[in-house]
Amino acid sequence: MPALAPADRLAADTAMGAVTLLVGDLDAMTAYYRDVVTLQVLSADVDSVTLGRSGRPIVALRHEPALRHAAPGAPGLYHTAILFESQTALAAAVYSVARHAPRTFTGSADHLVSQAFYFTDPEGNGVELYWDRVRTDWSWIHGQVEMATLALDPNAFLNEHLTEAAATGATARDAASVGHVHLSVGDARTARSFYVDALGFDETLAFGDSALFVSAGGYHHHMAMNVWQSRGAGPRMPALGLGRIDLVLPTGDDLGALGERLHHHGIAVRDDGRTVAFDDPWSNEILASA
Repeated sequence: MPALAPADRLAADTAMGAVTLLVGDLDAMTAYYRDVVTLQVLSADVDSVTLGRSGRPIVALRHEPALRHAAPGAPGLYHTAILFESQTALAAAVYSVARHAPRTFTGSADHLVSQAFYFTDPEGNGVELYWDRVRTDWSWIHGQVEMATLALDPNAFLNEHLTEAAATGATARDAASVGHVHLSVGDARTARSFYVDALGFDETLAFGDSALFVSAGGYHHHMAMNVWQSRGAGPRMPALGLGRIDLVLPTGDDLGALGERLHHHGIAVRDDGRTVAFDDPWSNEILASA
């Protein structure tokens, strides 16, 4: 199959925006992301709260009390991955979770490209807190980034990187962002057809028919999809959990090209002139803006 032309790829400076979560208990979820994960409330009203760092939205919580949790094996959010710019800032956030909600910790790993710590919020949504090694330290083999899951001792990490100032909140205003979003989907082949062929990400790593990692601009991954708990799942039914994934493109021209590409692939888009919204094959909503 011939390589896709550059016009068929997402712009190199494409980035992830906020992740919207539909929540049953707005107060409890706000408290977790504010007081435990150490995000700041950027805006709030009676039915929604947006949290982030340095003015950049990371998690938007929308109160939907009529919804219930999805059934086991349903597609949707695997985790939202929050990227910190230093190991010290990451250590401070991990320390905060360890102090305030230690039972939400689910694991940690050195992925060669990054160091990551995993948690589950009060309504069962996965959360990853991580730091990237510099790109010159990443290894690529035949166009695939080398990643692994190596042991990472949380206590050793904190002993090495947590400063007294950071432990008392000195890094609470340091910048952070959504580094990537990982989804549970029904099958990897369909995910590749949508996220690579139509949406325009580059494939950066594939684990057979079980997981796919994709990015723009040579990042290790902006999005990932796996079938580990959801193989064979069809479209989502309305439920608590993932509400929307935001994608930020560099220019209006890039946004227009994305809309045209999706239309060419037969994907319905909702274009209001400023944003392009569309659904993936499992009814996960994506909103692209520039």
